[in-house]
Parts: sequence; C-alpha cells; structure tokens
Amino acid sequence: MDPEAVALVIVDISGYTQFIRFHRTTLPHAQEVTSQLLESVIDKASHPLVLNKLEGDAAFLYAALGDDPAAAARDIAGQVAGFFAAFHGRARDLSAGRAGCACDACQRIRDLQLKAVLHVGEASFRRIRQFEELAGEDVILVHRLLKNSVAAHEYVLMTESFHRLLGDAGAAWGEARVEAYDDLGPVAVRVSYPTASPGMADRTDSKGMPFVI
Repeated sequence: MDPEAVALVIVDISGYTQFIRFHRTTLPHAQEVTSQLLESVIDKASHPLVLNKLEGDAAFLYAALGDDPAAAARDIAGQVAGFFAAFHGRARDLSAGRAGCACDACQRIRDLQLKAVLHVGEASFRRIRQFEELAGEDVILVHRLLKNSVAAHEYVLMTESFHRLLGDAGAAWGEARVEAYDDLGPVAVRVSYPTASPGMADRTDSKGMPFVI
C-alpha cells in the first residue's frame, strides 16, 4: 500500500532489563509490576493515537495526521505528557500497595522511569491475519532513536519534524541536540526532561520549559 503520513510514538520503561535481571529471584512480582505500569500508559492513549503493538517493555503507537497535522501533533504531545503522570501515579500506588512485600522488586518500584520518542513521517500498512504491521524508514528511525546519547533515564525526545508541527506552542520546548547513526546519518531532535514531581498539570522540565503542550 502507498505510505501514509503518520505520527509515531514509542514509550519505553527505563531500567526494565536491569529490573527484571536484578530481581530474577522474584521474577513474577517484577513482571507483574512492569506490566501494570505499561498498562497505565496504554490506558491513557486515545484518538488519534492507536496502539500498534507491545514490544517487551515498550509500547508502539501511531496516529494518522489527518487534515490538521499541527492539531494532531499538539494533541499527541499533550497525551504523552499525561503518560508520565499515569506511569508515576501507578508506580506510587503499586509501591504503597506492595510495601508489605519484602522482595526487591516490590521495594524498588519507584526506581523505574519512562521515556518517550515522537516522530512524524510516513509508514506503509499491511495486515497479517489480525495484526497490522507498520513498515518504512521512519518506523526504523523512531525505534533507532531509543538508542541515543541522552544520559537521563526519563525524558521526551521528539524529532525536529515533529517539533515543527507544534509551531508557536512548542517554540521554547526542549533542548536541541543531534543524534548520529551510521546508516541514517544525523538526526536533529529536541529533548525535554520532566521534573521529579509527576502528575502535576503545570510541570516543567529541568530547564524550566513547558512540558505540557
């Protein structure tokens, strides 16, 4: 099928691999915790965002840009900000609810963090039985951007192509960076670092920039 203009979003639990490996003696609790945290994020997604699939500790979502790409981008950026509030709210509740369990997994729930990558481009769709598969260079790029030079474990990274759609609403948003990949070349991005006060509607990043579009 012909490629379609889409926004692509990946949300990923930071520290998942270490959390599972370190807590392998309490693996059932560790897996249950991370599953509930990822579900809390997925439950916050709404139109135009659609869950495409789960990828281990990550969720891959997309949205058709429609007739007003700028409005869609602002909606998606706002939803992503809400993902962090939902994630940390569930982590707080799980930590309190499991305080009586002495296992390392239940005692270290608040160590887990969230990161998100946003991009706009094109993707081709194909259906294999009941599954919808997205393909194309932009799909590869958004996944590749999960491996980046950002030192923080919790952040929102958006490509300049996504950032441009925000217009004036995102003029002061994020730190400009360039990520380089051997097969894709340099990729201009913006990165915002949420503060340590999750769930606040007016939260800002560590540079005082608006986190919610």
